[in-house]
Amino acid sequence: MNLSDSILNGKKHIHFIGIGGSGMYPLAQILHAQGYYLTGSDNNPTDTLEKVKEMGIPVFLGQRAENIEGADLIVHTAAIMADNPELIAAKESGVPLLERADLLGILTSHFQDALCISGTHGKTTVSSMLTEILLHAGADPTAVIGGKLTSIGGSGRVGSTEHMVCESCEFCDHFLKLYPDVACILNIDEDHMEYFKTLDRLIASFHTFAKNATRAVVCNGDDANTMRAVEGLEKPVITFGFAETNDYYPAQVEHLGGVHTRFVLMHRGEAVAPIDLWVPGRHNQLNACAACICALLAGVSPEDLTRGMNEFRGAGRRFEVRYHNQGITVADDYGHHPAEIGATLKAAKELDYQRIIAVHQPFTYSRTLRLMDEFAEVLQLADVVVLSEIMGSREKNTQGVYTKDLAAKIPGCIWYPEFPEIADYVASIAQPGDLIITFGCGDVNKCNDMIVARLKAKENN
Repeated sequence: MNLSDSILNGKKHIHFIGIGGSGMYPLAQILHAQGYYLTGSDNNPTDTLEKVKEMGIPVFLGQRAENIEGADLIVHTAAIMADNPELIAAKESGVPLLERADLLGILTSHFQDALCISGTHGKTTVSSMLTEILLHAGADPTAVIGGKLTSIGGSGRVGSTEHMVCESCEFCDHFLKLYPDVACILNIDEDHMEYFKTLDRLIASFHTFAKNATRAVVCNGDDANTMRAVEGLEKPVITFGFAETNDYYPAQVEHLGGVHTRFVLMHRGEAVAPIDLWVPGRHNQLNACAACICALLAGVSPEDLTRGMNEFRGAGRRFEVRYHNQGITVADDYGHHPAEIGATLKAAKELDYQRIIAVHQPFTYSRTLRLMDEFAEVLQLADVVVLSEIMGSREKNTQGVYTKDLAAKIPGCIWYPEFPEIADYVASIAQPGDLIITFGCGDVNKCNDMIVARLKAKENN
């Protein structure tokens, strides 16, 4: 037990501000299963909030000071603004207050096999793949994932074993609060630079994350930044990549039509297991390698790697197909960094679409400004580009950056201030053979819903 664990001692009533968030829901599941009395609040009704209610947890819709009454521990997300009345009341109450990342760190220390998945890109996909493999191997893991996985009905689950899959985000060094047994680093790219400031500082944080692992580090041997991060570690470092100099790599890759790919997972020249992959793109071959290595470290057999990966059909909002009719496909993707969007668009171009229409919601002013040229370059991989207003999230637009600035760098780009306008336009130009894909980590999925609704309406006319 770590020192911070003592904050849970003697607590009976834990209140969650923002309990409907995908990151809060799994923590509520774990604490509920451990016998704590929970309450929570959120501003908007969601499917996740309904699942919380189904667990028998009282939920307040709307965030007010009186919601915290009776709590002897209060948990909130980093997304809760400082002027939130419930958070203000919590700070003034004298009741111990934890941010979600702190609670997650405490809970990882409760498991003897915490498999912590980090990296700038691919965390949710690999966490989902690994969870799927462990489930089909009968390992009954606990999981905390940043997106929705169909087989567990959401973003988390409570298992009965010592295995825990934990998506581990570098934002504001949150992953340094975790207690990993296995630390996995998928890649390191410039992101969250409003916090890290320099690439060297970002790499140094990943080094500390890897150093905190008690058993082993799994990392991308093809990624120079990642290999810098694992220099000098005094523990087993297991590499994966396309190069055969890595410990693990994919070989005999076959594209079998649509999104189906098959390869053999190799370990230093020896075949480990055949892998069927049902999500597109070369990047997902590496994601699968990473998940398989972590599963092997958890004691999974090669046969169960094959079985589990064959069942995996993608994580929510990761090239998630939401509509397919009359030759038109609509997908939704969480990609919000140029490298992620570029990888997804390249994967899409390998498939049999006549035209790709990309709808992108830029997220945060600082990222949009810093990476504007990179966004402009990768979005041009699409045939049609439509942009929404920038979602500022936790930021104010102090730098004077606007969507029109990004649109001006993309030939033929269209932008609209509101989602209904985007949906009207996209539905009006859609034709058989098109892939319409929405990108962003904000609420662009609402725009996706509007596009699908308009296309369905056209079917009935």
